[in-house]
Amino acid sequence: MLIENAEFDNAVSTLFKIMANTPSAKKRARQAEKRRNHNASQRSNLRTATKKVIALAESGDKQKALAAYQAAVPIIDAAASKGIIHRNKAARDKGRLNNRVKAL
Repeated sequence: MLIENAEFDNAVSTLFKIMANTPSAKKRARQAEKRRNHNASQRSNLRTATKKVIALAESGDKQKALAAYQAAVPIIDAAASKGIIHRNKAARDKGRLNNRVKAL
């Protein structure tokens, strides 16, 4: 998505309620906005994968729940390695999902 610098600077300053004065501060604000959007997308993907496993486990379909769990594990690990979530939370989430699938 291409945005003119003036529009982008205005959007960033409106979002953060600050007005960056130096070129380096403006660049950091742009980078922070990009990173925030990317992290939000990754977090959403993580939550979707987790909810899919839970829904399939509650429906009682062990094969589909196991397949969803196996698809969710790399997503959880990637989020932990990129700092989106803490590694302990990743381990806890994987353990809880695994327990749900094994209980079927």
